[in-house]
Amino acid sequence: MAFLADALSRVKPSATIAVSQKARELKAKGRDVIGLGAGEPDFDTPDNIKKAAIDAINRGETKYTPVSGIPELREAIAKKFKRENNLDYTAAQTIVGTGGKQILFNAFMATLNPGDEVVIPAPYWVSYPEMVALCGGTPVIVSTKQENNFKLKAEDLEKAITPKTKWFVFNSPSNPSGAAYSHEELKALTDVLVRHSHVWVLTDDMYEHLTYGDFKFATPVEVEPGLYDRTLTMNGVSKAYAMTGWRIGYAAGPLQLIKAMDMIQGQQTSGATSIAQWAAVEALNGPQDFIPRNKEIFQGRRDLVVSMLNQAKGISCPTPEGAFYVYPSCAGLIGKTAPSGKVIETDEDFVSELLEAEGVAVVHGSAFGLGPNFRISYATSEALLEEACRRIQRFCAACR
Repeated sequence: MAFLADALSRVKPSATIAVSQKARELKAKGRDVIGLGAGEPDFDTPDNIKKAAIDAINRGETKYTPVSGIPELREAIAKKFKRENNLDYTAAQTIVGTGGKQILFNAFMATLNPGDEVVIPAPYWVSYPEMVALCGGTPVIVSTKQENNFKLKAEDLEKAITPKTKWFVFNSPSNPSGAAYSHEELKALTDVLVRHSHVWVLTDDMYEHLTYGDFKFATPVEVEPGLYDRTLTMNGVSKAYAMTGWRIGYAAGPLQLIKAMDMIQGQQTSGATSIAQWAAVEALNGPQDFIPRNKEIFQGRRDLVVSMLNQAKGISCPTPEGAFYVYPSCAGLIGKTAPSGKVIETDEDFVSELLEAEGVAVVHGSAFGLGPNFRISYATSEALLEEACRRIQRFCAACR
């Protein structure tokens, strides 16, 4: 009898966490490494949010909380959805988890049975298919194309849906591509979903506030209210509020699903950290003026990285509408010989050789289900980004 569960054979470790860890290890050995693997803003959590956490500690808000979250935060979440997305949810239709990951995992755990299929566009966040597999479901990957800015076409979604499809996972703006769907592009997808009443929608809106230029964010139920009774809308405070380490994600959806997720969480972690929840109340209810300032900085970084990468030999980098990632193609380097003498046969070879030769840590695109590409997080200083891009240009020029 094997000691470890069979489910572990169906999943892989997180590639983004692995890249960040390798960069840390090389730095500890004295290597000059620029890590562009982590999806984490380099801004500090705003002072008013930190103060709300300190005040909560001083008030003694350090006890267990209700499994689904403190009432004040659930009310703030319901008000946020009404204020920003024109969605009507009661506080009872919301749930708070330890980061967005727990929200997603609990939703899959509460709904998936063996044989159930989950449609996931590629490139995808690395954890989506792994969570589905761990929960007994079958990921159905639908590839997108760079010429379409990595956006799923309605006809491709239609082809992927079968009688076994239980969920469609949607992420806009996207991790890893930064692609964001306009109202019209989203309407084409929701029109398909309306015709398939057995398919639920799990929308990951974590990067909602990080869109650039005149792009206007929309979420599926806002575009198609007819999907209200079978959509879970997930969000969190990690990205826009620079609160990654606080570990607060949240969602709203049909009461039956929220209650099922609450039951699972009650036997798993129970409520999220009390202090972090009070900080999240302030994040959602407090001043939002720092978000446009941070967006402007991110947009400048995006433009710098896209410009410099497109000057690198063999690299093609589209301009994303949101998030803080670019997803360039390294197809022009496949078949070339790296400075080490190794032939670059895959995007994983490319990122490995780049790290070894120039000390730039990025994530290979095959980890996100679509290559030959790689992901760069530009959530770091312009000085570091400029130096990293110079190193990438130098590495590409040295490949023969």
